[in-house]
Amino acid sequence: MENNTRGIDHVGVTVPDIEEATTFLKKAFNAKISYDNKKLSDEPLQGEDVEKTLGLKKGAKVIHLRMLSFENGSSMELFNFKNTEQKEPVIVSDLGVQHCAFYVNDVQQASKNFVEAGGELLTEPGELLGDAEDGAGDFVYGLTPWGMLIELLSYNPNQIDYPNDSEAKRFTP
Repeated sequence: MENNTRGIDHVGVTVPDIEEATTFLKKAFNAKISYDNKKLSDEPLQGEDVEKTLGLKKGAKVIHLRMLSFENGSSMELFNFKNTEQKEPVIVSDLGVQHCAFYVNDVQQASKNFVEAGGELLTEPGELLGDAEDGAGDFVYGLTPWGMLIELLSYNPNQIDYPNDSEAKRFTP
């Protein structure tokens, strides 16, 4: 089978307010607005076709969509919905996507930016742990103002101890 995958293009994130989320992501990670796919002033995206395409519950309305870009890496598509029940953000033990990691040059400075932008660190930054990553760099987890888990990390790719049966080295921006 031919590999047709080039990489992760973007991650979709549902937020309570796209303007507030954009402000946070700009301050914390220097995000830039690429475009609004659906402006707040537009008619909501709704109906059977939208529900089927996005796997939404009946009656859900997409009221705002925005694509953000970061200097080096995948984009983030922000969604805002109305007329649908929303659950609390997932935690690490829940099934599905449970956090997004930003590779940074300096975890201490990135942590400061994250907190100043309105995020909350769960601990102080520390060294990466685990068999392959032990001592290769630093990391910390934090919560965005809307409760999404974000990891900030920096490591030396040459210090990762890949096992002999490793199929690939991890991507490092």
